[in-house]
Amino acid sequence: MKNFIVILLVLFLSISCKKELVKEPAKLIEKEKMIDIMYDLSILEAIRYQKPLSLDSLEGDATKFVLRKYKVDSLQFAQNNMYYASDYEGYKEMFDEVNKRIAVNQRAADSLAKIDEKKAAKAKKNKIKEVSKDSVKKIAPKINIDSLEMAHRRQRR
Repeated sequence: MKNFIVILLVLFLSISCKKELVKEPAKLIEKEKMIDIMYDLSILEAIRYQKPLSLDSLEGDATKFVLRKYKVDSLQFAQNNMYYASDYEGYKEMFDEVNKRIAVNQRAADSLAKIDEKKAAKAKKNKIKEVSKDSVKKIAPKINIDSLEMAHRRQRR
């Protein structure tokens, strides 16, 4: 009898855990589109905290800009975000995909930054060489032999 109660209790708990906490929204955004939205929002949030003045060209809030881009209203996004967040594993997978995209783009941006740094260092080095050549020419004035002879004659007198 005790085993029957334990089995019944375990069965009841396992069935009750699978109950959906949040119902599927009427206008469900596809998972890939939702990942794209989350990626764009992540990038814009990073820009907002790193260089806030660069977002001045966007009219209003960056979130509204992204939602207009994907033709989604804020209520639809909030409902879909809550729906996807109710499934922890699926939501984590979505954010892992966003992180992968960010990492790929970060590597590309880092390599471009290194190339720019090398170009700037090379240009600076070339500029220093040019300046040093010019400064040598400016420092060493032309000596006129006639002026030396005149100075020598003055000393003799």
